[in-house]
Amino acid sequence: MLDEIKEIERKALEELAQASTESELDLWRTRYLGRKGAFTQVLRGLGTLPKEERPAVGKAANEAKVRLEGAYKARLEEVKQAELQKAIASEAVDVTLPGRPQEIGRLHPSTQTLREIVDIFAHMGFQVYDAPDVETDEYNFQLLNIPPHHPARAMQDTFYTTDPGVLLRTHTSPGQIRVMREFAPEPIRVVLPGKCFRYEQVTARSEFMFHQVEGLVVGKNITMADLKGTIVNFVRQMFGPGRKLRFRNSYFPFVEPGVEVDMDCILCGGKGCRVCKYTGWLEIMGAGMVHPVVLKNGGYDPEVYSGFAFGMGPERIHMLKHRIDDIRFYFSNDVRFLSQM
Repeated sequence: MLDEIKEIERKALEELAQASTESELDLWRTRYLGRKGAFTQVLRGLGTLPKEERPAVGKAANEAKVRLEGAYKARLEEVKQAELQKAIASEAVDVTLPGRPQEIGRLHPSTQTLREIVDIFAHMGFQVYDAPDVETDEYNFQLLNIPPHHPARAMQDTFYTTDPGVLLRTHTSPGQIRVMREFAPEPIRVVLPGKCFRYEQVTARSEFMFHQVEGLVVGKNITMADLKGTIVNFVRQMFGPGRKLRFRNSYFPFVEPGVEVDMDCILCGGKGCRVCKYTGWLEIMGAGMVHPVVLKNGGYDPEVYSGFAFGMGPERIHMLKHRIDDIRFYFSNDVRFLSQM
């Protein structure tokens, strides 16, 4: 039995020396020192030996087991250190290498276009006026000549809040009343950029949240010719001198007369596509002479003062300039699209 113990110890030490990973060491420990290991089996077999042999065999087995446990701990520490050095070497950082380039954020295409529009009108003497996104029914509709039960309210599906009479503005036009009441009876020449919200179906042409830029000019002797000249000047600076324009009669409760301004569709070259509804023309803004009722609500005497107003969507402008055929790209957070701009 003593010779068997020595043989087990010799074989165990040889295998221990060959183990090079922690998993291999765990298997070795189970094989020789575990509950069903070789030395446990020897100790369990002491009862079958003659009484005079048991002390010597038990002592030899226990001493061999202690030596193997010590050898195991030493080998385990060696393997851990070797694995640590290997990890350090493989993960080492070369401090002489140049740093990784940081991706720089960009302005959203809507923001870029808003700034471009505002810059063009700033060169024409317009100032920027900020109006709130959350409005009252009075400012959003009633003071703009759209009283309760007016049919024009059906043109704009509205997000109402839980507070009676409070809503998300459906257009930037309520800013007209706010700026007029603040500066009346002084002349006004302002643009009002901002977000608008409408409860409507999302399509290639429309979103439930979008931007608008409202324009308002009020003073003495303002005519339709001033409106047309301003819009023509804007379109030439935004799209270039070669674009075609047309003015169509249209109805807006807060202007009289009202027009819609169309430009030849850049996307299809006038041949027709889904964005221009296959007409070859794309509406870029609505406009008109400020209605006398709106002037009066803003604090101006319509017998003395006149004015014009217009409103456009920056996303629609950007779509035309860059030949984009779906407005949903702007608010889908697709980095592939946004990074191109």
